[in-house]
Amino acid sequence: MGSPASPKTITYVFPIYNESGNIKRLYEEVLIVTADLDFGLEFVFVNDGSRDNSLQLLRDLQAEDPRVVVIDFARNYGHQVAVTAGLDAARGDAVIIMDSDLQDPPGVSLELITQWENGFDVVYAQRRTRKDSAFKKFTAWAFYVMLKKVASIEIPANTGDFRLLDRAVVDEVKKYREHDRFLRGMISFVGFEQTAVQFDRDERLAGKSGYPLSKMLKLAADGIFGFSTFPLTLISRIGAITALLSVLGIVYAVAMKLFVPSAVVEGWTFIVISVLFVGALQLMMLGILGGYVGRIYTEVQNRPLYGVRAIYGSLGSHETSVRAKVDVR
Repeated sequence: MGSPASPKTITYVFPIYNESGNIKRLYEEVLIVTADLDFGLEFVFVNDGSRDNSLQLLRDLQAEDPRVVVIDFARNYGHQVAVTAGLDAARGDAVIIMDSDLQDPPGVSLELITQWENGFDVVYAQRRTRKDSAFKKFTAWAFYVMLKKVASIEIPANTGDFRLLDRAVVDEVKKYREHDRFLRGMISFVGFEQTAVQFDRDERLAGKSGYPLSKMLKLAADGIFGFSTFPLTLISRIGAITALLSVLGIVYAVAMKLFVPSAVVEGWTFIVISVLFVGALQLMMLGILGGYVGRIYTEVQNRPLYGVRAIYGSLGSHETSVRAKVDVR
């Protein structure tokens, strides 16, 4: 008679950057909501170069709970890379990605698990409402409207990285090692059976957002440049429009010279406006080309995605492979 099958394991992945005010509360709430689950649990915290005492708090958690694994980056690499390291380390049959500021309610993860048990490979949490500033709400709306129009794949609106991934999806996403990462786009790109769970996003519990305007713009650029060639197509379209306007301008100038010569005096205003307009247009087009060329340059360098200073806790058979990720392209 064979031994009973071991229970499936679910891994929670938490990227951490200066979250000392949230770590203990986050851990306690996740323990509460998962207390009755019939799954093995693993908690992977990725310390993304925090400048506060987040690492010490994480080490204290690990000392108390052997299910906790702490990956300490050698420096700050950014949210998307931190999540990637968590996926690299996760051993679960399913992996749940959550932010650490408690804007992603831990209780919603149970709904994600239910849909996974119903047969879905990817279950993403889709924001029904969000307690953010009007500016952030507007920019998020504008970003997803633009992304829907220009992206080569369908990326669900009003979603972040809060989602559950089946092991098969995790293994597929781990093959994608580009440096300018937009994970929700990658997950949409790999396919599989995907569905949404609606939720109301809470306010941040403590600390400052790890996504100021500059990082939000960088993430938006990664999403657009990584999954759309529309900006390149836009160059040719704008060039065609500009050429048409130039022809109209030439026709107008010639007509004025031939039929109303007395009205043509200096013409310097028209010349200056034309030069400034074309110059600004050229610089804008060069900026779009530079965005793509810069990404090509980064990928050609073929540098590791991240460096790990230390790992606290047991990763079992995966520990060697995670350490090796420092050299994986």
